[in-house]
Amino acid sequence: MTTWFICKVKYLKIDEQGNAKQITEPYIVDAVSFTEAESRIYKEMEQRVPGADFTIADISRSNFEDIFYYEDADTLYKCKVTYSDLDTQNQKEKKVSKYMLVSANNIKEAYERLEDKLSTMIVPYEIPSIVISSFVDIFTYESANMSEPTANLRPLASLESK
Repeated sequence: MTTWFICKVKYLKIDEQGNAKQITEPYIVDAVSFTEAESRIYKEMEQRVPGADFTIADISRSNFEDIFYYEDADTLYKCKVTYSDLDTQNQKEKKVSKYMLVSANNIKEAYERLEDKLSTMIVPYEIPSIVISSFVDIFTYESANMSEPTANLRPLASLESK
């Protein structure tokens, strides 16, 4: 399961008129710990911020159940999905809310993409809200050596042929 962290980065941005303004931008980072999230956001921001003069203002664990990122869209929409779940102890039905992030060009497209991803759910669900989020970008985990097999692993085919 992926853990997403919200990293808020504070830096000096110069606008078109040449005025400097201190801004704080939130980013989403895929990491296993707060330490890794901090390390990854530093690496990413060193490439994006001129002069690498920035500070990490805050890192917090996000409440996103899943993130659906599409290359053709820049806007990120925060979607709330609710469904009913049976509490086994009380035998009562309770509403469960989950949050997901979807990249799309408009709200209608975000709704359609979310519907497409959730179409495999067995339980009935509702999408009570879709709002534009303030997140600037998403940094997913990408291993540099994903294609290289680990030395202690063997292909299944070699075991099946014996």
